[in-house]
Amino acid sequence: MRAVAIGGGHGTAVSLRALRRLTTEVTGVVSVADDGGSTGRLRAMLNVAAVGDLRKCLGALADPDNPLTRSFEHRFTLGELAGHAVGNLLLVGLVDATGDLEESVLALAQVMGVTGSIVPASTEGVVLCATTEEGDTRGQSAIAGSATIRRIRIDPSNAAAPIRAVEAIERADVVVVGPGSLYTSVLAAAVVPGITQAIAGSSARVVYVANLHPQIPETSGYRLQDHVDALIRHGVVPDVVLVDRNGPYRGDPSTLATLVAPLSRANGLVHDVQHLSDAISAALG
Repeated sequence: MRAVAIGGGHGTAVSLRALRRLTTEVTGVVSVADDGGSTGRLRAMLNVAAVGDLRKCLGALADPDNPLTRSFEHRFTLGELAGHAVGNLLLVGLVDATGDLEESVLALAQVMGVTGSIVPASTEGVVLCATTEEGDTRGQSAIAGSATIRRIRIDPSNAAAPIRAVEAIERADVVVVGPGSLYTSVLAAAVVPGITQAIAGSSARVVYVANLHPQIPETSGYRLQDHVDALIRHGVVPDVVLVDRNGPYRGDPSTLATLVAPLSRANGLVHDVQHLSDAISAALG
């Protein structure tokens, strides 16, 4: 089975780990629109693509016994490096030296013993833009602070998706979208034009993993159908939606097929890898 996970950050990393329990042919298509924290500082300093979400997803599929994997998430605490993760510095160093984001990610994946592939959603760094009730907003961090997002897009609008990402989606048997912040993580990757088109043209079963809780204020007041409507409005039409049986959306109606299943850990705050793997398997029939 060929599987693809699309999105960014911790949510897509969990999906990748879940999919790897079902198949070794796993590809993560990851947003490069982040502009906060360590990633934002490095973007401003070096004018490179956002690497933080790529770092998390590389770690999800890497050999856990590899020394580089074990240190990848380490953050410095002193001096000018305070707050920076080792993985971020390695990635931006490679990109700065080679000028090629995709090849830099591929090189690190090989060194870390990654099972599967991690591919940026666009071949260059992009800025996330949103139309809100207050007007246009630029930048992922600023957009995440809005409760009235209507549509998002990327700048430049013609940013290309890597051929490897497009081909992985087109050949996939299952495409998992999410979990994660609806606009600033999940759709931040999916609205890259080549990615949107690839999802629409793929024969894969498209599975949307709903968040365990609303993202405040980004999706304040949203019910499950609001998430579905936002995805469809941006050209992403799931075949089935996975909802945690203990979460706030478990009783919500939806115009799409919905599978309610245990998805979270005991604390209810994060998705459980094995539960999610089992639910994806059930969604595939």
